[in-house]
Amino acid sequence: MPNAPTTISIKATPIPAKVQRFFTPCPRGLEQALADELAALGAQSIDPTDGGVGFTGNFTLGYKVCLWSRIASRVLWQLAEAEYRHEEEIYKLARNIDWPHLFSANETIRVQVDAIRSPLTSLEFVTLRVKDAIVDAFRAAMASRPSVNTSQPDMRIHVFLTAYKATVYLDLAGEALFKRGYRREGLAAPLRENLAAGMLALKGWKGQTPLLDPMCGSGTILTEAAMIAMNIAPGAQRPFAFEKLRNYDAETFAAMRDKAQSEVRPLPANLLFGNDLNTEAIDVTKRHLQNIGGAATSDAVTLTQQRAETLTKPAASGLLLTNPPYGERMEELASLKAWYPALGAWLKREMAGWKACFITADRELPSGLGFKPNKKTPLFNGALDCRLFEIELYAGSKREPKPQGGMPLEHQRGFRERS
Repeated sequence: MPNAPTTISIKATPIPAKVQRFFTPCPRGLEQALADELAALGAQSIDPTDGGVGFTGNFTLGYKVCLWSRIASRVLWQLAEAEYRHEEEIYKLARNIDWPHLFSANETIRVQVDAIRSPLTSLEFVTLRVKDAIVDAFRAAMASRPSVNTSQPDMRIHVFLTAYKATVYLDLAGEALFKRGYRREGLAAPLRENLAAGMLALKGWKGQTPLLDPMCGSGTILTEAAMIAMNIAPGAQRPFAFEKLRNYDAETFAAMRDKAQSEVRPLPANLLFGNDLNTEAIDVTKRHLQNIGGAATSDAVTLTQQRAETLTKPAASGLLLTNPPYGERMEELASLKAWYPALGAWLKREMAGWKACFITADRELPSGLGFKPNKKTPLFNGALDCRLFEIELYAGSKREPKPQGGMPLEHQRGFRERS
């Protein structure tokens, strides 16, 4: 007769004292910006790589990065790493982790496996074996086990495989960090919050120079800019998975939150300017701004509702940053391209002294505007391969492009949740 599982008393374990290893995924193209951000937060041994940044620090640095990183998508805490040749070695690696001392059997789990050049043929089977390892660890320690929840788990376990090495991580964030908590309407935004914040970081915007988004959509760029200018921690309004760990230090994290709240400052007037032709876009933008700082924050942002090419520049110089709409069908794309010269004419006529930046998947946008970009940065918005084009605007630099008609950008898209 097989031996019955030995039930052990699980108590809260202390926060690990030694230096821990972490990995923070981010939108591709923002790795160095994230590395700079992590350095400012106190990270050590910073190692940018394609798609994210590794670093070391004490365990509570993981709390701080979750709370303060504007660019990271997640904060993954490294639990184990070893070479492997087949699935059973990955099972053993995961089985040797003391899962019952990390979190309760009442928490739900999800295992995700990603690989680059792995010789294994089925990542689904690896996922199953890692899940088995976690369940077996709990069953060996107690009479209960965690359940699987693939949509909204309490604990997300990530396994990354290279050609010869397996690394097991626990996600300290839970929901992706770009989910700040201010977008409460349930509207999806093709421009994610951490990409918007990352673009502002790439352009060196720190809340001290005017910013204009002439096609603001639901206001993601403006809201992220407001949080930067006000020094609002991007994670201030949301929960984190690490709060459900057995070693969670509630007192330490409460002190971090309180300190962050004490350092928030009001949003200056005449700093942020947004525009969209669509009424709902303006209304949603106002609500997002109110969600981060109340009516005073929304009132401090100048929002207008008109065609972009009829705007007057709000200051002598500043940063124009926008995510222009895109055509989903051939006729829409043709109408957009026909309108580009009118937008370019406005830039030349009205925005001299400004730096204009456009994130788009359309490689022909700069030439359509009648400009040659002085800088282009490859960025990925999810799986969409984009470019962040930068154009320095100064009087007399180019022959003004002749408008060719076409439907205004705002009209053709209706209210498409671009940003």
